[in-house]
Amino acid sequence: MSIWSRIAEAISALASGEGLLAIFEKLRTDPDRTVAFAIAVIALGAKMAKADGLVTKDEVVAFREVFVIPPEEEVNAARVFNLARQDVAGYDTYARRIKAMYGSDDRPLCDLLEGLFHIAVADGVYHPKEDDFLHEVAQIFGFDERRFRGIRAQFVAEADRDPFDVLGVDPDAPMDEVRAAWRKLVRETHPDQMLARGVPQEAIKLAERRMVAINRAWEEIQGGKAA
Repeated sequence: MSIWSRIAEAISALASGEGLLAIFEKLRTDPDRTVAFAIAVIALGAKMAKADGLVTKDEVVAFREVFVIPPEEEVNAARVFNLARQDVAGYDTYARRIKAMYGSDDRPLCDLLEGLFHIAVADGVYHPKEDDFLHEVAQIFGFDERRFRGIRAQFVAEADRDPFDVLGVDPDAPMDEVRAAWRKLVRETHPDQMLARGVPQEAIKLAERRMVAINRAWEEIQGGKAA
C-alpha cells in the first residue's frame, strides 16, 4: 500500500467528525510515522501558506518536490492541505501536537522544518511572515537560535551563513569537537537513517541540501582554523 493510500485511510476518520489534530495522536508508532510526517509537512505548509496570504504555483510545485505525488493521489494530498487551511486550530497547536508525537527525538522535526523551508523559498521570496512562522515553529520544536539559523542558512540566500551554526558548535571549539559534530550530522543525514526515523522515501531528497551545507561548513571551518 502506498503512503498516499495510507494517508487516505488516515484522513477518512475525519468523516466521522474527528479533526486533523486527532490524526497525530493515532500515528505515533512505525510504520505510521511516515504517514504522520507527510501529513505534518502538508498541514504546516498549508498554515504557512495562509500566513503570507496566498498560495503560489511555485509553492504547489515545491510540495511536489518534497513528495512525489502520483496523479491519482493528488486528491488525498489536496484534502489534507485544504483541511489544514480551513481548520480553526492555529499552527502553534499543530506544531505542539507534532512535537508531542515525536517526543524526545527531534531529528524528524529537523527534517520537517527543512521541508517547510524548501516550500517557503520556492517562489523566490522569503517573506517576513514566513520567517516569523518558521521561527516560532522551531521554538515549539525545542530548537535554539543557533540551530534555527543553521537550518535557515541552507535555504535563504540572503541569510547569514555561519559554518559554526550549521554544525551546532561554538567558534572556539577544538577541531576534534567540530569534526565529531560534522561526522554525527553526516551520519544522521544518510538516507537509511532518515528512513529509520520515519521520513518517507518520497522526501529523502530533503537530505541533499543539508549534506551540501554540512560539508561546506566543515570545509570552511577547516580552512579558517588552518589559516
